[in-house]
This record gives sequence, C-alpha cells and structure tokens, in this order.
Amino acid sequence: MKFRVLPSALAAMMGLSLGGASAQAQQAGSHVFNAQQCGAIVDIVRQALKDDPSILVDAMQSLRQKSMERQQAQNLVGVRANWQAISTAPSYSVRGNPAGSVTVVEFLDPRCGYCRRMAPLVDAFIARHPDVRLVEKVVPVLGPASVLASRAIYAAALQGHYDGMRRAVMEETSKPDENALKDMARQQGLNVAKFMQDLSNPAVAGLITTNLGQAQAVGLDGTPTFVFGQAAVAPGAMSAEQMDRLFDAAKGR
Repeated sequence: MKFRVLPSALAAMMGLSLGGASAQAQQAGSHVFNAQQCGAIVDIVRQALKDDPSILVDAMQSLRQKSMERQQAQNLVGVRANWQAISTAPSYSVRGNPAGSVTVVEFLDPRCGYCRRMAPLVDAFIARHPDVRLVEKVVPVLGPASVLASRAIYAAALQGHYDGMRRAVMEETSKPDENALKDMARQQGLNVAKFMQDLSNPAVAGLITTNLGQAQAVGLDGTPTFVFGQAAVAPGAMSAEQMDRLFDAAKGR
C-alpha cells in the first residue's frame, strides 16, 4: 500500500514522474533540458531508486512528517479556538494541582487498551510534576461497551466516586454489563439503586456529549489523545520522556 503514493511523493520532491520517458518531466525541464536529456534524467532517477531503495523510505518519512505537522497545526487551531471549554471540567475529573501552571487535557476511552497502558504513566507524570493540572475527558469511541463504561464513570461521579469507578472500569478486562456494574458499584460503596438509575441520567449523557464535541473540535483521531496546554496535541500512547518533553514545551510557551 505504501508504494502507491511514491510517484506523487517523488514528483513533489523532484518534479519528475517515474512512468516511462515522462512527458511531465520533459515539460517541467523543457526550458533547461531537451527531450533526450529529460529522458536521461528519468533513467538516472529510476536507477538510483533501484540502487538505493532507502531514498523511497526517506521520501515517505518526509511526507509523513509534513502531514503530521500540518495535522498538528490544524488541531492546535481547534484547541486555541475552544481552549476555555476544553480546559474546563467538573472538579472530580481534574487531577494533580487544581491551580497548576500548565493544564494538560487527556481524552480517554475506558475500554481503550492504549489508555489502560498509559494509566500508570499518567499517575507517575502527575507525581513528577506538582504544577500540572490534568483534566480528564472520557470519550466513548469504541462502541456500545465504551458508552456503558463511560456512563458508569459519570454515574458514580454523581455520588463522589468518579476516580474509583474510572479505575475499576479500566481495570476490568471483560465487557461491562449491568450485573458487573452493580458489583462494581457495590464494591465502591455506592447506592446501587441510584447508580443504576443514573446510568440513564440526562446529566450523565450531557457530560459525554460535551466531551465528544470537544474531541471533535480538536480533531481527535483516537484515544488516548493529550493536549499539552495550547502548545501541542499528542495522539496515542507515549513514553514518560515524551510526556515530560511536551510538558516542558507547554510550560515554556
């Protein structure tokens, strides 16, 4: 699949086509080279690619990097236009220092494997940086099970058990159902009847809908996605070092 874009990639890099004695190359260079010379250039490029396929790899990496940079710029436009809303959340979903100098927003799906892998790294990140204010936005993007898990988190939040339920749901490997959620609620010390009723509470649905709208505004393409202040949007799992580097960049912005 990756080779389908190589002709356009090389055209962008060199102004040449690789398809035979390219008329495009001849037209592009007609004011400098004659037709025979243009054909020779195409042959040289073709042979160079055969001799050193790493040229293709470099071209693809360059295109991928430029595409990511363009996407990052577009995402940041959405972040900055909606920052007040994105950085605002109920107090129970704000972790770290509520008055921290840098706000980091995490969009997560409780059923997302990468989000689950990132959970201990996020805990450690907060512990390392006493001036970080981390805002969690739960977004169910992986289907009905994610929706139910997200509803459970916010239903528990109405009884002051947001963090406990979030952790319980994210540690559970099987798909949630009402019986499993009842057990979780019971273990969290919740009023189970109220919890089950709140799964369908319009306020719970409203929180999730708001989060999804904000995720769309920042161009979310998957979970987890981290927003480091108004400096960077970082999709996907990352290392502790990457998180620290992006945090420092946001802090120094």
